[in-house]
Amino acid sequence: MARPLDGKIALVTGAGKNIGRAIALRLAADGATVVVNGRADAAALDSVVDEIQAQGGTAMAAVADVSRPEAVTALVDAAAARFGGIDILVSNAGLRRQTPFLQMELAEWREILSVALDGAFLLSRAVAPLMVARGGGAIVGLSGVSHHIGVINRCHVSASKAGLEGLMRALAIELAPHRITCNAVAPGSIDTTRGASAGVRPATLESGIPLGRRGSVDDIATMVRYLVGPEGSYITGQTLHVNGGVFLT
Repeated sequence: MARPLDGKIALVTGAGKNIGRAIALRLAADGATVVVNGRADAAALDSVVDEIQAQGGTAMAAVADVSRPEAVTALVDAAAARFGGIDILVSNAGLRRQTPFLQMELAEWREILSVALDGAFLLSRAVAPLMVARGGGAIVGLSGVSHHIGVINRCHVSASKAGLEGLMRALAIELAPHRITCNAVAPGSIDTTRGASAGVRPATLESGIPLGRRGSVDDIATMVRYLVGPEGSYITGQTLHVNGGVFLT
C-alpha cells in the first residue's frame, strides 16, 4: 500500500537521539527516505539508520556541524547526489546550556545561536533551491516553550528559538510561491535523555502541566509528520505548541 511520504526525501538534523531520532523514525515509517544528521556521534546516527533499514526503509547517516556553512553545503550536496534532492527539512539541531545572564560570555551566546538559528538559516538556504526544483517542500524548525513563558539561565537558548520562529514566518511568505511550507514546532517538557550541559529541567516547565505529564518524543514526531505530509499542506508560518497546556496561545 502507498504511504503518505513515499518518494519524499527528508533531512533531519540532531537525529541521533531523543526528538530528532523519533522524527527520523516516524518519517521513515510513513515512506520517506531519511538523511540522519548529527554533529559528532556517528555511532548514534548509524544506529538510527539501522533501525530504519530493519523496518524496510531507506536512510543514510551524515555527520556535519550545521553551524558551519561549508559543512552544510557538503551535507546537502551529498544527500542530493545520493537521493536526487530534498523535499523535507527538519531543523532540530540545538545546544542546551544553563548560564546566568550576568555570567554569560559572548562566545557562549554565539555558540548557542550558531546551531539553532544560524544552522536553520544555512540549511534552509541550501535546501530551498532543491525544493523549488522538485515543485515544493516543507521546512520545520524545532523551537521550544521556554522563550514563551520565560526561563532563567537560558537567555541565549530563548533568543535562538525566538529567532528561529521569526525565520520560519519570514520564509513562509517568501517561499510560498514555490509551494514550500515553513513552520515551527515548540515542545514543552518532553521526556528525553538530557546531557550534563543541559542542567536540571527548569521548574517552570515541570510544575502545573494541565495534562499532568511530560510529553513523549513521539508526541513531537507526530506533529512534525503532520506538518510535512499532505495533511499539513495548507499550514505555513505557524508555531505549533505541543506542551500539555503549560502555555496557551
